[in-house]
Amino acid sequence: MLSQELKGETAVIRIKSAFALGIHAFPVDIEVDIGGGIPQLILVGLPDASIKESRERVRTAIKNSGYQLSQEKITINLAPAELKKEGAAFDLPIALGILAGHGIVPPERLNEFIFLGELALDGRLRPFRGTIAVTASFRGQSFVLPHENSDEASTVKNTVAYPVKSLNEAVSFLRGETEIKPVTWRETKRELSPLSCLDFSEVKGQRAAKRAIEIAVAGGHMIMLIGPPGSGKTMLARRIPSILPPMDSDEALEVTKIHSAAGITVHRPGLIWERPFRSPHYTASAVALAGGGSDPRPGEMSLAHNGILFLDEFPEFRRDALETLRGPLEDGTITVSRAKMQITYPARFLLVAAMNPCPCGHLSDPHKSCRCSLGQIHKYRSKLSGPVLDRIDIQIEVPALSFQTLSNQEIPEPSQAIRDRICACRNIQKKRFRLRPCQTNSQMSPRDIKNHATPDAQGGKLIESAMKNLRLSARAYYKILKIARTISDLAGCEQIQSEHIAEAIQYRSLDRQWWS
Repeated sequence: MLSQELKGETAVIRIKSAFALGIHAFPVDIEVDIGGGIPQLILVGLPDASIKESRERVRTAIKNSGYQLSQEKITINLAPAELKKEGAAFDLPIALGILAGHGIVPPERLNEFIFLGELALDGRLRPFRGTIAVTASFRGQSFVLPHENSDEASTVKNTVAYPVKSLNEAVSFLRGETEIKPVTWRETKRELSPLSCLDFSEVKGQRAAKRAIEIAVAGGHMIMLIGPPGSGKTMLARRIPSILPPMDSDEALEVTKIHSAAGITVHRPGLIWERPFRSPHYTASAVALAGGGSDPRPGEMSLAHNGILFLDEFPEFRRDALETLRGPLEDGTITVSRAKMQITYPARFLLVAAMNPCPCGHLSDPHKSCRCSLGQIHKYRSKLSGPVLDRIDIQIEVPALSFQTLSNQEIPEPSQAIRDRICACRNIQKKRFRLRPCQTNSQMSPRDIKNHATPDAQGGKLIESAMKNLRLSARAYYKILKIARTISDLAGCEQIQSEHIAEAIQYRSLDRQWWS
């Protein structure tokens, strides 16, 4: 939007823009004053380095687009001044504000839009990061933005965007010399990812592990797979996307906003409908997992929001990197702090961890002998702190497979059958928590557990005995009840029974067996 206020012989130009900070966006008023004084271009309003550099980009882009600026002092203010601005998306509105001050752009057209876009030196427009965050924050507004951002803009309802390829095209459009077809919301489905095409019917044996994974996905419970190399841990994990329930439009928009903030969806059309599957290497740093840096972008935990975070070779990750999991596993968010700024990203994911039982990996392998000393085994397992382990709901052994199992011609249960049961279980939880902030059994508060996860008398005695014998923590106690609730839902039972408690306890027994 643009208006003119005469100050003597000088016109102050105001043009609307915005910038994304994380998955949120904030409005910015760009004020342009062209007046007497030493010819120079001054930029104020707490801009970051990339915005300060826009002075030369804008000046050169205007010149190379064929426009001649007067030899006057140009002052540009980014309001509000107390909010630090970042990014290069202010190039286009600054250039248009300057051209409006020279009478090249008509004010009556400019007051209809929010302008965004980075300028190349030859006047072409480059895409910017965070398109969806901006368009979603200002629904109902009209935008003029780079052509390469139009696909992202079309993912938000009640948004109209006019894509332009250059400064000249933007000027021509605003002067009514060029007609540009607006981009509006359109519902698009993305093709299935390769991981979604993998099927559990391809996995021989491992019925216990498959059952544990089904429970984990159905109730949103964190899971750790423990077994020797070649037992199928990674194979199982990479097939989990094939049994995940579909995302609704709100979840898809949230995931797409996060990926847009990370700058990895600029050239992709439509929303991300596939639940994310992130598998960082064990050499990943704490910043890579949590997010941050001088330009704080979402890390792997946020990019896995509403999907899977698979950490293979779990104990090989740096200790400080693993400790960053503690907050997101409890709260579903991660806060990235920097000077004078904090950015909170959603980070509610299903953690799937995989590890060997010892450094060589053959401690539990009946076919190979373990070469590790007790000291080496203890050092290996102690890389995982108690608080991190306590936040992993399900711990399941994945044993090495025998020849008979591998050569069996029986076709295991396909992913679709498992997915159908999981979707039915999720529907039960959706109805149960329709008036509560939680979405799955794993997110239940103590109040929710009291109301929905109380076992029968025999089940209560069983969990009491397990607490004493296995010396489980209070957090483990609540997790057993949450898991039992999911097992009961899968079985279609309203009341948690003793067999549900017994199965849930099995998935916590490794606490005692492995780390006592």
